[in-house]
Amino acid sequence: MGSLRGRLALLIGGAAALVALAAAGLFWSLHAAEGTLDATLDAQLRLERLAELSGRMTEFGLAAIEAVGDAPGRPERLATARIEVDRALEAVDQSLGQAIAGTDALLGRTQYAARSRPLSSLRAARVMLDRQVARIQREPEAALRTDAIRGALNAYGAMTGPPLTFLVEAERRTVEAAAAAMRGLARRLQGAALATAAVALALLVLLHRRLTRPLLRRIADIRAGAAAIGRGELDTRLAVATRDELGLLVAGFNRMAARLARREARVAADRAALEETVARATAELRAANARLEEIDRSRRRFFADVSHELRTPLTVILGECDLAARSPDTPEVFRPVIATIRKRAQGLHRRVGDMLRIARSESGQIALERRPVGLAGILAEAVENALPEARRRRVALALAPGDADLVVEADPEWLRQVVEGLIDNALRHAAGATRVAVSLAAGEGGATITVEDDGPGFPPGADALFERFRRGGGSSPAQGFGIGLALARWVVERHDGAIRLGSGGQTARGARVVLVLPLPGSRIGPGDA
Repeated sequence: MGSLRGRLALLIGGAAALVALAAAGLFWSLHAAEGTLDATLDAQLRLERLAELSGRMTEFGLAAIEAVGDAPGRPERLATARIEVDRALEAVDQSLGQAIAGTDALLGRTQYAARSRPLSSLRAARVMLDRQVARIQREPEAALRTDAIRGALNAYGAMTGPPLTFLVEAERRTVEAAAAAMRGLARRLQGAALATAAVALALLVLLHRRLTRPLLRRIADIRAGAAAIGRGELDTRLAVATRDELGLLVAGFNRMAARLARREARVAADRAALEETVARATAELRAANARLEEIDRSRRRFFADVSHELRTPLTVILGECDLAARSPDTPEVFRPVIATIRKRAQGLHRRVGDMLRIARSESGQIALERRPVGLAGILAEAVENALPEARRRRVALALAPGDADLVVEADPEWLRQVVEGLIDNALRHAAGATRVAVSLAAGEGGATITVEDDGPGFPPGADALFERFRRGGGSSPAQGFGIGLALARWVVERHDGAIRLGSGGQTARGARVVLVLPLPGSRIGPGDA
C-alpha cells in the first residue's frame, strides 16, 4: 500500500477486527454460559419444590392418622394439609411446564409426558387417601379404624414413593447433565480463547512485520539523519524509498540539509571576510595605539621637561626677589611690588612642581616625602590658590580650620594638591553650586578634612569614580590641573588614611568628600573609610 495513511488505516482496521472478534466470542460464551446456568438453576429449583412436595404429602398422611384416631384433633388440619399438597403439586407441575417450554417441541412433549404421569399418580394417591379417611371415619370401632388407616397409609406410601423417587432422580440427572454441559462449554471456551489468542498474535506479528517495523526503521533513519545534521554533518542525505507521507518528509529533510549546507558555506565565507576585516582593523588599531602611546610618552616627556625647565628661572626670580627685599638700597616704593612678584613666583613655582608630580605619577614615579606638617596651613594655602577660580565662577569658597591646628606625618605638597584637586572638582562639576566649604576637625579616627558643596551631588554608584579614567558628570567640559580621585585615594592611602564620598550637609543636598588622616598615636580602621 503506497500511502502511509492507508497503512495506518489497515493497522487500525486489523486491531478493530481483533477487538470485534474477541467481543463476539465473549458475547457467545456469555450467552451459552447463561443458558447452561439457567438450566442448572431451574433444575435445582425443581428439586427444592419436589422436596417441599414430599414434606407436604408426609404431613397429609400424619393429618389423616390424626383424623381417624381415638381423640381426633383439629378437623381443619386435614383440610389445610390437603390444600398444601395440592399447591405443591401445582407448583411442581408449573416448573416442569416452564422448563420443557424452552426445549425442542417433540423432546419437550416427551419429557412432559414422562414426568406428568408420576404427578398424576401423586394426585391419585392423595385423592385415594382422602376418600379412605372419610370412609374410615364412619367406622365405629377404634381397632378397625386403626387397621384400616394402617393399610391405607401403606397403600399411600406405595403409591407416592416411586413417583417421587423417579422425579427426584430425573431432576438430579438434569443437574448433572447441566454441569457436564458447563464443563464442556468451559473446555470449548478455553480452546476458542487459545485459538483466538494465537490468531491475534499471528495477525499482530504480520502487521508488525509488514507495517510497523518498516515505519519504525524509516523513522529511525530520519532521527539518525537529524542527529547527524545537529553534529554539523550537513552533507547527510536520506534515501527516498517511497512516495508516501514519510517519503515527502524525507525529501523535505534533504532539501533542508541542502539549504543549511549552502547557508553554512555563505556563513563561512562571511566569517572569513569578517575575520580579515577584524584582523585589518586590529592592525590599524594597534598602529593607532602605538602612535597614541608615543604621543602620550612625548606629552609626558614634554610636560616633565617644561616643568623642569621652568623651575630654574623661577628659582632665579625668587632668589632675586629675596635679595632685593633684603637689600637696604631697594626703595620702599618697590618693596610691595617685589613682594607681589615673589608671591606670584612662588605660586607659579608650586604649579610647576604640581605639573612635575603629575607627570611623574603618570609614569609611575611617585615619591612621598613625609614629615610633620600642620593641616591648617595646607588647607589655607589650597583655598587661597583656588580663590581666583571660585570668584570667576561666583562660588563662595570658605575655610573652617577648627579650633586648633592638627599635625600629621604627611607630604605637604601632595596633600595640598589632593585638597586643591577636590576643591577644583567641586567648582567644575557641581552644576548650580553656590558654596564650597572646606573644614578641619579632630575625630576618634584622626584628623578629618571635609570638602562639600551644595550642588546636585554624586551620581548613583559614586564609588566607581575612584577608578582610573572615570569621570562624573559636570557642567563644564574644561579639564582642571589637579589630580583625579583615583590618584587622590592612592595618595591618601599611602598616608595610612582613608577617603570616602557621601551626600551634603543637613539638607542631604550636594556632594561631600571626607579625608581621614591618622594623628600621631592613632590608626585608621576599615570603618573610617
